Amino acid sequence: MYDFDFEKPSTVADAVAALASEDAQALGGGQTLIPTMKQGLASPAKLVSLKGIAEMVVVSESGGVVTIGGATTHAQVAAECPIGAVAALAGNIGDPAVRNRGTIGGSLANNDPSSDYPAAVLALGATIVTNSREIAADDFFDGMFTTTLEEGEIITAVKIPVPDAACYEKFEQSASRFALTGVFVAKTDGGVRVAVTGASEEGVHRWSAGEEALNGNFSADALSGLSVPSDGMISDLHGSEDYRANLVKVLTGRAVSGC
Repeated sequence: MYDFDFEKPSTVADAVAALASEDAQALGGGQTLIPTMKQGLASPAKLVSLKGIAEMVVVSESGGVVTIGGATTHAQVAAECPIGAVAALAGNIGDPAVRNRGTIGGSLANNDPSSDYPAAVLALGATIVTNSREIAADDFFDGMFTTTLEEGEIITAVKIPVPDAACYEKFEQSASRFALTGVFVAKTDGGVRVAVTGASEEGVHRWSAGEEALNGNFSADALSGLSVPSDGMISDLHGSEDYRANLVKVLTGRAVSGC
């Protein structure tokens, strides 16, 4: 490691001001950033911790919408989120140490192609709230490790409409517990949405053919005649393109059956 400045502001406004300084970076739970710094792959001059901002550590529900503060830990989401599928997802991230440090805002901002929350917020049609605007989940993710967040922009909250039914299924990479492939299915007022993580070289995405089939018949049987193209799927030592493509269909069926 190396010398760097550290600030822990108590308000969003103070955090935004601190991030305006040269080469400053926001710090959520640090589950990705700190190891990256230790490996010498990132070297911000200042870390601005978001964990001391009380308004960003909250889970609440009002008018059919659940609001989760950006600095809320996975463990708190698991314990308090009234959407069962989201709570279950959060409770199965990593191990207890990760769940008690990592935050929903940090996970979404990092947008790891195998992380769980992106699939949830995309399937549920959530809104990402920042210090300056609100971004629909469909407009937020922009490829592996990339989002439409601007320099110095902070995820302050996530607003999630309560679905009629939802379920998340993932096939874990056993060492990391990241999703080798994960599928979140949500039945909402606007129809069925299916979001896939861990499978594509483009990162989290929706499976439109699966959505169309399930909108006509919300059962695993509706998927029987479908196949998922393997083009553009991730291939590594854990699984081939064809393997991940097949997992998308299998896990979607399991998620529908679990709703």
